[in-house]
Amino acid sequence: MKRLIGSVTLLLLICGYLWSCEKDDICPESTPTTPSLIIRFYDTNNHVSRKSVINLQVFMEGKDTVSLGTTDSIALPLRTDATATRWGLIFNRTSQSVPGGVIPDTDFIEFKYTTREEYVSRACGYKVMFTLDDNLNANPNPVLTDTPGENHFWIDEFTLENKNIENENKAHVKIYF
Repeated sequence: MKRLIGSVTLLLLICGYLWSCEKDDICPESTPTTPSLIIRFYDTNNHVSRKSVINLQVFMEGKDTVSLGTTDSIALPLRTDATATRWGLIFNRTSQSVPGGVIPDTDFIEFKYTTREEYVSRACGYKVMFTLDDNLNANPNPVLTDTPGENHFWIDEFTLENKNIENENKAHVKIYF
């Protein structure tokens, strides 16, 4: 009888140990995570025609500059620990009148937003969704500024296409130049 009670107790302990183990949690790469802000570039003279920016470079304040080459769209991450992110966009104009043939022109664009966290899974954790603040005359959003000391923008205008940044399927902002 003691042997039977000992065997049943040992069996219950082993079963309890095995059931308490967790499977390895790995977040699949296909799982949507925190989305980036999608910007598409268009011709200022033809608002339906996409236009590539030649030798585009971007940087977030306090971070290194990243060269993107020639592109007609970019994905910019927004800070999840703040309610605004300021990006510098450098358009390298070609010119025959300067040594090296390139004139860098930097415009800054600042996005103001609210964040909300959304639970994805135990393996993936949370992702952050963004809602861009309304574009009001007293409080414009996004805010476009030029390099200090310069008085011309390479970005002529922009339109806010989708203020809810929940995925990267469509453009959120259109920039015309």
